[in-house]
Amino acid sequence: MTSVQVDKDSDGKGAAAAAPEEGYQRGLGNRQIQMIAIGGAIGTGLFLGAGKAISKAGPSLILAYAIAGIVIFFIMRALGELLMYRPVSGSFSEYAREFLGPFFGFVTGWTYWLFWVVTGITEVTAAATYVQYWADVPQWISALVFTVVLFCINLISVKLFGELEFWFSMIKVTAIIGMILIGLGVITLGFSDAGDTASFTLLWSDGGFFPKGIGGTLMTLQIVMFAFLAVELVGVTAGEAADPKKTLPKAINTVPWRIAVFYLGALIIILSVVSWTVFEPGVSPFVAAFQKIGLPAGAGIVNFVVLTAALSSCNSGMYSTGRMLRDLALNGQGPKFFTKLTKNGLPLVGTSASAALMMVGVWINYEWPSEAFNYVVSFATISGMWAWIMILCSQLRYRAKADRGELPQSEFKAPGAPYTSWFALLFIGMVIVLMGIDKDARVSLYAAPIWAAILGVSYLVLKARRPEVFLPKEYRLEDEAETPGKKL
Repeated sequence: MTSVQVDKDSDGKGAAAAAPEEGYQRGLGNRQIQMIAIGGAIGTGLFLGAGKAISKAGPSLILAYAIAGIVIFFIMRALGELLMYRPVSGSFSEYAREFLGPFFGFVTGWTYWLFWVVTGITEVTAAATYVQYWADVPQWISALVFTVVLFCINLISVKLFGELEFWFSMIKVTAIIGMILIGLGVITLGFSDAGDTASFTLLWSDGGFFPKGIGGTLMTLQIVMFAFLAVELVGVTAGEAADPKKTLPKAINTVPWRIAVFYLGALIIILSVVSWTVFEPGVSPFVAAFQKIGLPAGAGIVNFVVLTAALSSCNSGMYSTGRMLRDLALNGQGPKFFTKLTKNGLPLVGTSASAALMMVGVWINYEWPSEAFNYVVSFATISGMWAWIMILCSQLRYRAKADRGELPQSEFKAPGAPYTSWFALLFIGMVIVLMGIDKDARVSLYAAPIWAAILGVSYLVLKARRPEVFLPKEYRLEDEAETPGKKL
């Protein structure tokens, strides 16, 4: 089992020893880490979900994204502080286990694993529907092909995963920047079909900046937070980053400008080209903007971009699930066979099990009505936010211990903490309350207690059978059969 030993120096203060080699290959370079961080913040939540949010809040959605973006930055800086203290793969459950206790590590690891399995199911199914824009291919065939291809890519090498994610992210970034530049040209130069009406005054001329009131803006916050899910993925890459002490802080510090450009910038331009009253749920605002401008190829371009966004998310899910299962197994909170790695340092068993479950999801989506499938999908939001809550709570506990001299100070302190961390926790709590008010989002809160009960029972059974797993790490006996890095 992995463990972090704490040595006492001459002053009696604890100094965390370097984390043991986990058997992974540090094959993700700075260029790939940066793009994984960017790609994590840009997904179908922006390309498709923004249409529903705009129809609910109008131009004030820009403010909702700005406020939520500040909270996301607080979360990422809290994560960064923990990563510089101890950069490990499976970081969320590791930190929850160390600072909040074995139960929270257990729940966090399995919940984040489920989050990515569910997300992978929805994204690969969405990708299959996008293919039908060009060809009348049965949806299950496209879903099967995408799942198998991404699974194989994740079993070749972590470098190939990073390279594929780099280009997926590059496509998304290029599309958004292109949209912004074209929109600026329409607004300032007046060309295209939208040139006569395009203006920044559209942000407040059709019913004002808050056409649905403050309440309408607040009710979009859960849609906005869903769009930001996966931005924390950069933390999972810590165990395979070539130079985590350098690349991870740089990636985290880019969060503000990424949100400013790709979310706020894109929405300001789109809502200045097309009145917010035009947008409808289920219709991409990017498609609507291109159609208004009069670019016939626009819909096809956006469809391709959304396809890559879905595949990017599924690719990230394949990557994350295997690492989370292995982290749980290394700590005795999952089957031992998940600890094994290939010769290339890849968690074959965990990734294969997760991919198989994603295959079941494709079948369920084919057989069951879409309403039932949507109930499963809605759980992704609450399970993803659980990871954010655990990051913030772990950082608060770590900072308290570091300030008392019990642990070394991080090289990358979160600015304004602990106040910023408490603010982020309160904000997430408010979003959860709003989800309970919204009848469309309320179903995710029904699913959460069921999952919590399953985990609670599993925890009690495991604790009864293997109580040594839940002892403090310094009292555990090392098990050579679970040595990190054991190859298949």
